[in-house]
Amino acid sequence: MNRPSFPLRRRAGLALVAALAAGALLAPALGQAQPAYPSKPIHIVVPFPPGGSTDVLARRIGDKLASAWGQPVVVDNRAGAGGTVGADYVAKSAPDGYTLLMGVTGSNAIAQALYAKLPYDVVKDFAPVSMVVSAPLVLAVNPDVKVRTAQEFLALAKSKPGGLSYGSAGNGTSMHLTGEMYKQAAGVSMVHIPYRGSAGMLTDLMSGQIQATFGDVLVLMPQIQAGKLRALAVTSKTRHPMLPDVPTLDEAGLKGFEALSWQGLFAPAGTPPEVVEKLSAEVNKAVRSPDVREYFASRGFIVEGTTPAAFKALIEAEVKKWTPIVKYSGARAD
Repeated sequence: MNRPSFPLRRRAGLALVAALAAGALLAPALGQAQPAYPSKPIHIVVPFPPGGSTDVLARRIGDKLASAWGQPVVVDNRAGAGGTVGADYVAKSAPDGYTLLMGVTGSNAIAQALYAKLPYDVVKDFAPVSMVVSAPLVLAVNPDVKVRTAQEFLALAKSKPGGLSYGSAGNGTSMHLTGEMYKQAAGVSMVHIPYRGSAGMLTDLMSGQIQATFGDVLVLMPQIQAGKLRALAVTSKTRHPMLPDVPTLDEAGLKGFEALSWQGLFAPAGTPPEVVEKLSAEVNKAVRSPDVREYFASRGFIVEGTTPAAFKALIEAEVKKWTPIVKYSGARAD
């Protein structure tokens, strides 16, 4: 009565072997069935309102990506809290390469120290793709300030502790914190006057209400060319192409001084490395195309383009650099 069990067991075993073999054959087919990246629209979140440099940069890069890959690239403006609203949105998005961030120094480096309750970690919650552009700030003064060089300005500041004021576009901005970095590096005391944006600061600087600023090249350049402001130094380690006769602060005696305003592309942490690498390679092609390079160079930016590893290293270094400066300044944004 029990003899048929052997053939049954044999048939069951053969069926199992056949199923496993079919699965082994099917697995590569399923892997191959996954669509290549990108297979749908990509969204680049800009953490500021439309029309600014970050927005324009995202749209220019987006156009290049769309043209290369045949997929729409949509720019999504999510402004608020110095860029941290948009950055937080991307940090919490699916790590699939379809939601990206055009982040800046503030949102992706300085914010770590500036906000006591920042809802994301600038290092752990992002996969850096590529630095895109950077720009130094310019130490500029009202021409009535009787100095013509950065060394003379430093000597004047030392001779009048608290007697000079510098303006910025607001507390916690790169303009403000670069001024604080300068004060610390130079060992001087100056009064910081925050404004709501650069327009009011520029008006007061030209009228002599404040004496100095660490301002954006693009904002200050027309007034420098018109003789309404005097440029004393730039904050990069190399001279700026638009101000070739203006030395760096490093050249002027503050060895190692460097403060840059940069912008770059980020994906959420956990995005597959092959997707990040593919994005980085295409972004690098985009920024090196003549039309993009010329457009941003004419507006005072240094066109960059880096590997993900190099950009990650920069972020980590920037956090280490700016955290003590924020603490020194006492600036808070909560």
